[in-house]
Amino acid sequence: MGTTLVKGQNAPLAVVMAVVSVRVAAAADVSGLLVTESGRVRSDADFVFFNQPSAPGVELRPGTPASLAVSVAEVPADIAQIRAVITLEDPTATFGQGAPPVAVVADGAGNVLYEYVIDGLGSESVVIAFELYRRNAEWKVRAVGQGYAGGFAALVIDHGVSVDDEPPAASGLPAREARSASGATHAPAAFGGAGDGAVAPSGIVPAALTYPATAAPEALEVRTVPGEEKLSFDKRGPLDMRKREVAKVLITKNTFGVRARVVLVIDKTGSMIRQYRHRVVHRVVQRMIPVATQLDHDGTLEAYLYALSFAKLPDITVEHSEQWAQTFLHLSGTHAGIDYDTMGGRNDELPIMRDIISSLRPGDPPTLVLFFTDGGFAKKREIAALMREASRLPAFWQFVGLGKANYGLLRSLDEMADRLVDNAGFFALDDIDKVDDAQLYGRLLGEFPDWLRAAKAAGILR
Repeated sequence: MGTTLVKGQNAPLAVVMAVVSVRVAAAADVSGLLVTESGRVRSDADFVFFNQPSAPGVELRPGTPASLAVSVAEVPADIAQIRAVITLEDPTATFGQGAPPVAVVADGAGNVLYEYVIDGLGSESVVIAFELYRRNAEWKVRAVGQGYAGGFAALVIDHGVSVDDEPPAASGLPAREARSASGATHAPAAFGGAGDGAVAPSGIVPAALTYPATAAPEALEVRTVPGEEKLSFDKRGPLDMRKREVAKVLITKNTFGVRARVVLVIDKTGSMIRQYRHRVVHRVVQRMIPVATQLDHDGTLEAYLYALSFAKLPDITVEHSEQWAQTFLHLSGTHAGIDYDTMGGRNDELPIMRDIISSLRPGDPPTLVLFFTDGGFAKKREIAALMREASRLPAFWQFVGLGKANYGLLRSLDEMADRLVDNAGFFALDDIDKVDDAQLYGRLLGEFPDWLRAAKAAGILR
């Protein structure tokens, strides 16, 4: 029978061959996208569908519908995820009109490992069923269930499949249509001439296109991670709204679907007493969780507190975030076996920054460091030198000032010279509670996509 997965749940994939198949009430196609850590294909050759049935390590096997076979050892090292996609053949049909599709992962011998009933779909005609992805040296599978109300065009725009602008009537392609931002119908260049009666999905992806008007961010089904289904309704609602605001920023910046390690660093010096006493830092944690759900591989926040020294804390998960905050957000005392007093009451950023930098290696996936502090960076020369060194590594540092303070060095980060790329940003918030989610995430994630492009151009990221 295999294990039943729910939306957002992941599980180990300890097989040499994984076969993804689906059961759908209506006629449908199965396709696969091989994407890098950026969430985009390297070229059209990384899109597997009926007219291009293979890519390195991935093969489309015939059937009704077809299935996707993945030989994990043969997948190129720079491919981070393989996304299995279901597309309804009838362009007027939607998944909400029939029984929910069922996606299955089996091993090479046909033994069912995992099954996922993709419920909750409505107006979508395209859905990512499963994502097979690397986690360190191992492979895992995630039940995604992310639908695209904008159709196949929205999907290929997100994943970087390049297309031409020749209409299907001129190219000989059959009937399935997907609308571009202008409303015109176009066909991907890789599809060629599907003269055998097969139906070809289509869409437009200019190099720097923003999200199309026909698939507005509000219509997008954002990523869900394990644990969300256990939240109460009153907690799930605000989380969903915040995730959507994060997704809007990523879509606008053409970065939706990127995966990155997300690290949260919080100042615990004595000058932060008001921020702790009034639970501002608690609310900071809650507002950073939606960022991790949309960017981090497992949807968790890697967390640190720092003063003169620092403490590495357990990762923050959606399900246990409030319990985590109650346990670990303190200025003094001993909590969960951690002596907070030994960390001191003054700030020294160098130890925590060096620790994070020591975990980075050239060629690693991107890291986003969210660094919350009330300022007072005393060792300006050393920190500036460290940021110059870190500019060659795959991490972007977003510093956020909490409260009214003198931030000194932080305000000059964008002007710092002698860096390979601009690897840091800063903005201050006199009162974070007076900044709405759209503004907060817009400022928090505004520079990260620019750094991603610059780091890739500089060879820091693959």
